[in-house]
Amino acid sequence: MTFFRRVARLRVTIGFVSSIFVLWLAHPTARSLAIGAVVAAIGEAVRVWAAGHLEKGREVTRSGPYGLTRHPLYLGSSLIGIGLAIASASLVVAVLVLAYLAITLTAAIRTEEAHLTDKFGAAYPAYREGRGAVEQRGFSFARAMRNREYRAILGLLFVMVVLAWKART
Repeated sequence: MTFFRRVARLRVTIGFVSSIFVLWLAHPTARSLAIGAVVAAIGEAVRVWAAGHLEKGREVTRSGPYGLTRHPLYLGSSLIGIGLAIASASLVVAVLVLAYLAITLTAAIRTEEAHLTDKFGAAYPAYREGRGAVEQRGFSFARAMRNREYRAILGLLFVMVVLAWKART
């Protein structure tokens, strides 16, 4: 197993373990929490929008945000991470979050693109190059939930509550 595949597989576990250190090192203020929460909420909104247009593992889609960027879920995750770094009001946390995002998302994108090329053949390279049919699929919140986006929503809410508690103490 290559380094990238291993990191991509472990990114959620690494994220949970890292979040313990991030929350411990955070020094949120009311202002940093408010600004960070707005950025993170925008990131989660991007993720929900993307998940509501995607039939994971079944297709290559150019619907919704996939018509604008190849990896809107990762874009949303990046915005969430940046929002949490802002909310933490800690330079050490910001460095840890940015390093985590750079390493794990690079690994995930490389691994995912190889997998999608294997699975969908010429359809995925065509998508990467901006060719291929654009579906006119509407957004579906039920589809976003089927894609388990509720996990990211609950995780973000949990971290924000902990940071808010920490800001008050």
